[in-house]
Amino acid sequence: MTVAGLLLAAGAGSRMGMPKALVRDRYGEPWLVAAVRALADGGCSQVTAVLGAGAEDALPLLDGTGATAVVAADWAEGMSASLRAGLVAVDGTDADAVVLTLVDLPDVGADVVRRLLDPPPSAATLRRASYDGQVGHPVVIGRDHWAGVVAETDGDRGARGYLASHDVEVVECADLASGRDVDRPNP
Repeated sequence: MTVAGLLLAAGAGSRMGMPKALVRDRYGEPWLVAAVRALADGGCSQVTAVLGAGAEDALPLLDGTGATAVVAADWAEGMSASLRAGLVAVDGTDADAVVLTLVDLPDVGADVVRRLLDPPPSAATLRRASYDGQVGHPVVIGRDHWAGVVAETDGDRGARGYLASHDVEVVECADLASGRDVDRPNP
């Protein structure tokens, strides 16, 4: 099985004050680069980052990471636009499944991705991380579900509706990360 990483990093980050793809951690590393590394080190054979707001500044950050970039021209429509652009891009590869994650989860690392990929997913897999019983990201979506996810995405909801109406395996990861998205800069 071939598993691709799909990183959604297109939003403007209005509450953050800048696109989250450009935010840097306290050591100066861009969240974009850390998230790509988490996917690659976690077991994804290829990583696609979906960019939008600030794409011209984010693209150079991907140099040397091995990731490819897709710019979602309609990123301002919400997460669904980024998800559609990413799944369309990955559809042209040999991937059987994607690990979908968000750029604003700075404490979700390769260990969470590895746990989600054990056992190896198939084209029929739907699996997602949970943190103390609260479902979140990353999400593993097998190829058999991609068209359905694309058809049901709307606005800023991403795959939420599709996942809610299907049987999804939940994998607890609270011992590895908080899974909380970061929407505002540290005071």
